[in-house]
Amino acid sequence: MTHRLKKEGNFNYIEVGEGTPIIVLHGLMGGLSNFDAVTNFFSKKGYKILIPELPIYTMSLLKTNVKSFAKYLNDFIIYKGFNEVILLGNSLGGHIGLYHTKMYPETIKALIITGSSGLYENAMGGSYPKRSDYEVIKKKAQDVFYDPEIATKEIVDEVYETVNNRNKLIKTLAIAKSAIRHNMAKDLPTINTPTCIIWGKNDTVTPPEVAEEFNELLPDSELHWIDKCGHAAMMEHPDEFNKILDSWLEKRQF
Repeated sequence: MTHRLKKEGNFNYIEVGEGTPIIVLHGLMGGLSNFDAVTNFFSKKGYKILIPELPIYTMSLLKTNVKSFAKYLNDFIIYKGFNEVILLGNSLGGHIGLYHTKMYPETIKALIITGSSGLYENAMGGSYPKRSDYEVIKKKAQDVFYDPEIATKEIVDEVYETVNNRNKLIKTLAIAKSAIRHNMAKDLPTINTPTCIIWGKNDTVTPPEVAEEFNELLPDSELHWIDKCGHAAMMEHPDEFNKILDSWLEKRQF
C-alpha cells in the first residue's frame, strides 16, 4: 500500500486528492492496496479518493452482514460531512455500495460496480475450507484472476491467514451467508442512481451473465467489458479500468 492510513474515531481510511469524493469499497479478501492505480489516477483528476477499511472482522457476529456494513458506510459519510458521494465497489464492496444506495439514495451521486456480489449466490464463495494447505489456497487465490501471476505471495499469504484463523473464518462464512440473504434482484429496478458496470469477461467468481443481469435490472446503467480479465479488473487491467471509468464520469459530468 503506497498511501498512509488515517485512524480517526471508529474509522481507518486512506484519503488522497481534493474534489468530488469517490469512496472506494474493498471486497471480502481485498486489501486497500488493490485500488492503488485508481487512487493515483483519479486523485489527480479532481477527485478526493477515500478508502475506508471495512470492519469485516471487528464487528460482532450479529452485525457481520451487508446491511451493517452499509450503515457503517453511512456513518463514515456523515463523519466526513459529505452531502453526496460517488461509490466504487469491487466484489462484496459492490454489494455494500448497492445496498447503501438502496437505503440512502439521496447521498449517492453515482455508483461504479466491478465483480459485484448481490445477485449471484456463489459470488462470495459458499464453501471456505476450515483448514487447508498453502497450495490449495494459492490455487483458489489464482483462480480469482485471469492471469494467475497477479496473485502475489502477499495476497496468497493474507487469504491463507484468514481461512486458518478461526474468528476470521467464522466472520467470512457469516458474510457469505449474508450476501446470499441480501439478494438485490428485487431492489435493483428501484435504484435510479447512474451506475457504471465494469466487468472482466473471464470472471469466474461472478461470471459475465451476472454483469448482464445487473445491467438489465438497473434502470440507469452502462456495462463495459474488459477482455482477458478476472474478478478484480482494477488490479488486473488498471489502465483500461481507469480509462473506462474516466470516460464515463466525464460523459455523465460527475
